[in-house]
Amino acid sequence: MKRRGEDETAELAALADGSLPPERRAAVEAHVAASPELAERLAEQKRALAYTRQAASEVDAPAGLRRRVEVQQRVPRGWTSGRLVLAGAAAVAVVAVAIGIVVSRSGTSAERFHAALGPTALAPQAGGNATLTKTTSGWRIELNATGLPRLDNGRFYEAWLKNAAGVLVPIGTFNEGSNVTLWAGVKPTEFSTISVTRERADGDQTSSGEKVLVGKVETSG
Repeated sequence: MKRRGEDETAELAALADGSLPPERRAAVEAHVAASPELAERLAEQKRALAYTRQAASEVDAPAGLRRRVEVQQRVPRGWTSGRLVLAGAAAVAVVAVAIGIVVSRSGTSAERFHAALGPTALAPQAGGNATLTKTTSGWRIELNATGLPRLDNGRFYEAWLKNAAGVLVPIGTFNEGSNVTLWAGVKPTEFSTISVTRERADGDQTSSGEKVLVGKVETSG
């Protein structure tokens, strides 16, 4: 009697997900049609399956996690109702992990700002742009500049962020302006002026004031 109940549960699950062999489909469907209890159990199986598939499709999960969800949805013939419940719980858990991964990823790159850098009297041919991206470590700043000659032998360029009160925060040094990566630990919404100066390795950590590029971070819109 118990074995018959297990087979019945497995066949309902297979009917719900479309994996029931064709030679058994007509007989099982007829059995379900004659039993309100079996019809309700089949409806529950379909609802659970639809919920799991929908959750998986709405999450930008890695392919490996998607495959695990699909595997959990396939119930081998002969499983008991208790194991069916465990399989469903496992599928939901996999979907939850996928959702957590996506939320984590999106939270580290939600904010991004840009800045156009213009020339100064010291470098009238210079120009550039910067992209500021929020990460868990701070603000990563990708800078590209043209019209700046390479500086070496103890001379270099230094980039700065400045707030409305005139406070300067150094964000990195470089020798030439192509594909420069800088880092800031302050918010560009508060320190919204970005500048580049010419510096020397002379032990003085303050700005030389020799600006060659300056611009405003676009923090609105």
